[in-house]
Amino acid sequence: MMVNALNNFKKYVPIYLRLALGFTFLSAVADRFGLWGPPGTANVAWGNFQNFLSYTATLNPYLPTDLIPLLGWFVTAGEIGLGLALIFGFRTRWAALLSGFLLFTFILGITLSNSIKGALDYSVFTASAGAFMLALWHTEGIKTNNTANQ
Repeated sequence: MMVNALNNFKKYVPIYLRLALGFTFLSAVADRFGLWGPPGTANVAWGNFQNFLSYTATLNPYLPTDLIPLLGWFVTAGEIGLGLALIFGFRTRWAALLSGFLLFTFILGITLSNSIKGALDYSVFTASAGAFMLALWHTEGIKTNNTANQ
């Protein structure tokens, strides 16, 4: 009975993961455009794009200052595109794989500029691993029936 319940649940896991990753990307973008509130509001990380660019500069101190806005816009476009692709299930394998790599670059930036604790506290490792798992799920065609456990 438990195996059947898990097998029924298993088919919904990739959808849940797609939506969780996709909406997380879009939420971060919404924050940097002030849609969750202005800077200083509870639970708002940036509140505007300038604060986001300052944070981007903090995570990438080795880059010339002139490249920070380009990087900020590139990451923002990537998060919007990947977020929407994941939510709508468009080219899921590629969207998930690119999401995993994008999130891994965030891990590197946070870890090298601050500490590994920040990447752990913000669950970036978990999100990156989940994105890679989603890519594998769609690559390997993980079975969702009883034969997968036999």
